[in-house]
Amino acid sequence: MASRPDMGSRIVEERKKMNLTRETLAEMIGVSAYYMGQIERGQRNMSFETLIKLTDCLCISLDYLVKGETPNNNTQIDEFIDLIAKLKPKDKELLLDLLKAAMPHLIEYKK
Repeated sequence: MASRPDMGSRIVEERKKMNLTRETLAEMIGVSAYYMGQIERGQRNMSFETLIKLTDCLCISLDYLVKGETPNNNTQIDEFIDLIAKLKPKDKELLLDLLKAAMPHLIEYKK
């Protein structure tokens, strides 16, 4: 699956909404931060597997990522982001550590 600049910008936008660094997102989907940067800039192709991992980790639809079509129901994501925004920095770190630990299990569970 080819990566396009507009798709890359959507990845960056959604990653930032979740307060994830490029390095953290790359780690979550099992690629290098360098490769993730190339994807975000639209300079690199990615596999279908990587594309699916990205949509899962960023909680976005494949249609939105590939075509830019706005998802119909973002209320859960918005609620999640609002809850995180209210946390103290130390609590955000703890939640991030918990999510990092849980993500491989969640991805495996969905298979």
